Amino acid sequence: MPPGPSQEEIRRQNLGALLRHVHVHGATSRAELTTALGLNRSTIGALTADLAAAGLVSEGAPKETGRAGRPSPVVRPESTRIHAYAYSIEVDRLRAARVGLGGVVLDRRELDRPRGLLVAEAAPLLAGAVKEMQQQVPGDPVCVGIGVAVCGMVRRDDGLVRLAPTTGWVDEPVGAALGAELGADVPVTVRNVADVAAFAEHARGVAAGCDNVVYLYGDVGVGAGIIAGGRRVTGHGGYGGEVGHMKVVRDGERCECGSRGCWETQIGEHGLLRNAGRSDAQGREALLAVFDAADRGDARAGAAVRQAGDWLGFGVANLVNIFNPEMVIFGGTMRDLYLAAAAQIRSRLNANALPACLEHVRLRTPKLGDDAALIGAAELAFERLLADPLDNG
Repeated sequence: MPPGPSQEEIRRQNLGALLRHVHVHGATSRAELTTALGLNRSTIGALTADLAAAGLVSEGAPKETGRAGRPSPVVRPESTRIHAYAYSIEVDRLRAARVGLGGVVLDRRELDRPRGLLVAEAAPLLAGAVKEMQQQVPGDPVCVGIGVAVCGMVRRDDGLVRLAPTTGWVDEPVGAALGAELGADVPVTVRNVADVAAFAEHARGVAAGCDNVVYLYGDVGVGAGIIAGGRRVTGHGGYGGEVGHMKVVRDGERCECGSRGCWETQIGEHGLLRNAGRSDAQGREALLAVFDAADRGDARAGAAVRQAGDWLGFGVANLVNIFNPEMVIFGGTMRDLYLAAAAQIRSRLNANALPACLEHVRLRTPKLGDDAALIGAAELAFERLLADPLDNG
């Protein structure tokens, strides 16, 4: 039989487990950590001391509990010192944030993004946002990595954006371009925006405690982040979750991907604006104007919203039947559509989903809102630290 893990390996695993718990749950007493991790008090004390010596956590007295006896020290993540930079590259905007250990957004920048902006043009803008934030960081900060969320198909191995139809990017080395601009000596990890938003909502958002989740994200197109059995489902190369390209109409409207009849041609920006008679408009504000007009009684806008809601419920029913999730989350423009057409969505879902798959599913909007993408991108950067907190390589 192969040898079991060494004492040092067990110690490092326990360090990672403790730091991860504090990172996700925030300030936690030693007594609570003892219960949560199933370790004895002396082990928790030693692990906490190691993490504090590394500058990753701090210990302090708890707030007044009103209980008799000596209070248990509280362990807190060093959020202001240990941080990651996160990017969300969207169709109409570029966002950057500094996110502290514990998932705290410490600083942020947002830039308008003209449609058609090339990677070579976007990278200096994004790098400039981080350089500006770096000038505002006090003390002796430690950046553990950079995470990037992109609307498009991202190759897991190296972060190459293979296809982002709504932005016109094909085989673009986004991570490498950002790294070159920043001159960074920390890793840059690139993933799909729906995938990282699902990651964030599962870790610390509305889906915390749910092991089976579908997160639908809309911008111009539609994608999904999928959690099954507590694990992200991204496929062989990392391209999983492209649910917007399910074929729902044979020989239907042409999609940005080059095919016809994709689901996103019915529920995405172009389809909804087309059906509302506003094909000359674009962007989230244009979509919100349609929802507002429908709410005020505009017949054509109302019909377009109801039709899109019916198609959204149709696709969600298929996803519910395939993945049997506990929760479906609607993010980005899918949140706006869900709030505007909840009745149509639920009606179609009830009609098309298998009763056994439907009986426990909950429909929700993101707890983290638009920050889900930024916090999820930062989580990518924190993963290496959480896996082995004392690895300085």
